[in-house]
Amino acid sequence: MNDNFYDKVIEIVCKIPPGKVTTYGDIAEYLGSRKSARMVGWVLNKQKGNPKIPAHRVVNRKGLLTGKIHFEGINLMQELLENEGIEIKNDQIVHLDKVLWKPKENL
Repeated sequence: MNDNFYDKVIEIVCKIPPGKVTTYGDIAEYLGSRKSARMVGWVLNKQKGNPKIPAHRVVNRKGLLTGKIHFEGINLMQELLENEGIEIKNDQIVHLDKVLWKPKENL
């Protein structure tokens, strides 16, 4: 894994399987910087429109689609997740426990 925080975030996000999500905090914690969840969000915001980076699979700790404002269109993030079989209601993943992917357990 690359030593650069930015590159590590991208590397982890690219490993999230379709139909799964992780949280900004889980990525930050895996990288040894537990309090850097906002930095993870900043890194993903820089990836706007890059179809190779599945940034739509990263949500906040409660399963809220807080990053949706950074996607083109109002509902693109939700549409991408629903296309992968993830149920969403009121901008929140309905069964986060069933679709949560933890980097520390999977890398």
